[in-house]
Amino acid sequence: MDIISGSSIGSFQDSVATIGFFDGVHRGHRFLLEQVKAAARKRGIDSAVVTFPVHPRKVLNKSFQPELLSTADEKLALLETTGVQHCIMLPFTYELSLSSAYDFMKLLRERFHIRTLVVGYDHQFGHNRTEKFEDYCHYGKELHIEVVCAKKYVEEGHTVSSSLIRRLLKEGKVEQANAFLGYAYSLSGIVVEGHRIGRELGFPTANLTIDDVGKLVPADGVYAAYVYMKKDRYAGMLNIGKRPTMDNGTDRTVEVHILNFSDDIYRQPLRMELLKYLRPERKYEQVEELVEQMKKDREEVALLIRV
Repeated sequence: MDIISGSSIGSFQDSVATIGFFDGVHRGHRFLLEQVKAAARKRGIDSAVVTFPVHPRKVLNKSFQPELLSTADEKLALLETTGVQHCIMLPFTYELSLSSAYDFMKLLRERFHIRTLVVGYDHQFGHNRTEKFEDYCHYGKELHIEVVCAKKYVEEGHTVSSSLIRRLLKEGKVEQANAFLGYAYSLSGIVVEGHRIGRELGFPTANLTIDDVGKLVPADGVYAAYVYMKKDRYAGMLNIGKRPTMDNGTDRTVEVHILNFSDDIYRQPLRMELLKYLRPERKYEQVEELVEQMKKDREEVALLIRV
C-alpha cells in the first residue's frame, strides 16, 4: 500500500476512493473497503482510502480527548492488511474544516484524481455536514466524479461501528468487541517502576504507561491477555483499575502479571491483546482474600491461553 501525504504534489493514478477516519479499521470498515476494491476492479483503475492522521475533533477542539481504538501507526498497519492500493493521509486543518462538500470533492478530483467516490451509507462530510448523498451526486456530475452509496455491514443484528465497539470495551465486553473488530483489541506501553506490592504478594506485575493517551483503556477489571515482548508471546493476567484493596486512591493503573516469567523488564515495551474479561475489580477486606482470588484468576488464564 502506498502512503501518500495529503500535501503531496505529483502524478496520481485515477482511482476509486472512500473517505473516513477509520478508527480501529473494524469489520464494518473492511466491508466498505471491499466495495471500493470491487468498484476499482470493475472500472480498471486503482483503489484508495482517504483518511486523517489526527481526529478532526481534536484539531477543532484542543481540549477534546478522543478514545481511539487505534493509534495512527496502528491504523496504517491495519489498512495495509486490507489490500487497498493507496492511502491518502490528509492533514485535517481548521481551513479544511471550513470547506464545503463541493470544495472538498473538487480537491479530491483535482489533486488526487479520484474518479469514483464510494460514500459510507451514513457518512457526511463538508462544513457543518449539512449536505446529503443526493447533493454529493449533484456535485459529482459537475466535477466528473461518479458517486456511489456503500452498503452497510450488519452482524448479529448490529450495524458495526467504532462507537459500538467503544461502548462494548467500556462495558468490559471484550470478546464481543474483538468479534466486531476482527482481531484482538490491544494496548501498548512501556514498563515503569511500580510499588512492588504484587511481588510481595507472589504476583509480580509489569506496570505500564500507555503509549498513546488518546487510546481507549477498557473497563476496570481483570482480563486474560496475550503479552508480546520483542518476538516472544506469553500468557498474561491483566488488571485495569484503582486496586481498591491496596488503597490506591483515584490513580488508575494498567498492570500485567506474566505467567511463568520473572525477568527484569523495566523500560521495556510491551503489547497486550485482550482476550477475555474475567471479573470486575473489587475491594477485599483482607489481603489474603485478594491473593486467593488472584490464584484462581491465574489458573483460569492458564487454562484459557496456551503459548
